[in-house]
Amino acid sequence: MNIKRRGLMLILSSPSGAGKTSIAHALLKQDSHLKNSISVTTRSKRPLETHGKDYFFITEDQFKEMLDNDELLEHAEVFGHFYGTPKKFVFEQLEMGFDVVFDIDWQGTQQIAQLAPNDLVTVFILPPDLPTLYERLKSRAQDNDEIISIRMNEAASEISHWPEYHYVIVNQAFEKSLAQIAAILTAERTRRKRQIGLAEFVNQLRQCG
Repeated sequence: MNIKRRGLMLILSSPSGAGKTSIAHALLKQDSHLKNSISVTTRSKRPLETHGKDYFFITEDQFKEMLDNDELLEHAEVFGHFYGTPKKFVFEQLEMGFDVVFDIDWQGTQQIAQLAPNDLVTVFILPPDLPTLYERLKSRAQDNDEIISIRMNEAASEISHWPEYHYVIVNQAFEKSLAQIAAILTAERTRRKRQIGLAEFVNQLRQCG
């Protein structure tokens, strides 16, 4: 029997290049009950990105309008660009029992934690070391040397927020990290507070006795 459950928000955060986006994509491929939170952003589209799949690419004026209309669950400015999560889609998915995965930074995590702490599961992903982080940023070939330097300089500040998260993993090996986060998701789904149909199910069991 399927017991009715409220969905959860799974937030993955890390310094750029530490693996949160790759892990999020892999989780989405293997788990049909997990939905992707598609953010809006004012930055330019990268070559392999698709509008409406990776991000909604909008202007700063459009972003300001969404902010003024309270349409964003969280928002942040990162490296001179604005990012935000549309609120309506996320809450609709939670009500239907789906979980939503977020690939956002500590600023967005703090905002969502204030708004919906009971729906939140947060994971901070650390790189095994800084040279590995640098090599991952170089190998993905998405940014020029100047941007990579900025991201490396920001990494220490971002990493300092690890104590704010429920779980922390070191992304030494991708498959192991993916399995760890999948296990976290499985455990969090079975929390009593999220199984909103549990009392009804138990009452039925008692009546059968």
